[in-house]
Amino acid sequence: MTPANPGPPETWPAPADEILDVVDENDEVVGQAPRGEVYARGLRHRCVFVLARDGEGRYFVHRRTPVKLVFPSMYDMFVGGVVGAGESYDEAALREAEEELGVSGLPSPVPLFKFLYESADGAGAWWSYVYEVRCEPPVAPQAEEVAWHAFLTRAQLERRIAEGAWEWVPDGLAAWERLRALAGPGSSHPGPA
Repeated sequence: MTPANPGPPETWPAPADEILDVVDENDEVVGQAPRGEVYARGLRHRCVFVLARDGEGRYFVHRRTPVKLVFPSMYDMFVGGVVGAGESYDEAALREAEEELGVSGLPSPVPLFKFLYESADGAGAWWSYVYEVRCEPPVAPQAEEVAWHAFLTRAQLERRIAEGAWEWVPDGLAAWERLRALAGPGSSHPGPA
């Protein structure tokens, strides 16, 4: 999370030092802890997932950098990240989308649904709010966050998922599957137009 008046990047806190709200099974705040501790202890926290689509309806897909704290070098069809302490889901969704896409002036992302993601290995769980936003290229993704990116059609994205050649972030894939289920059979896309 970039502070509101960040100053030079070398003064920003390290990602592991960022303070997060720790929440319970009802998504109520029960404490705060540094991100590194939250991850190490598997504490429940909050995240946002933003499906960014261009004017043609294509999806922004990217590969995470190898230095990410979680899911390094994996592919994702969402931009997003953790919700900082005291930050709302809506604020985090807009901040994360603009930061990761490298754009400013995005419309407020549209909230779609929220779910509790629980990792398959039992190492952690996080409340995950899924959003959608329109973003017209060109984009200039953060080099620290995004190693590769492209806008893909739904058919291209579904093919990449089915092929199994790309390793997808598990929480993003879980959000994508829920989004597809909510859209129902016969829908041409998983989310709102």
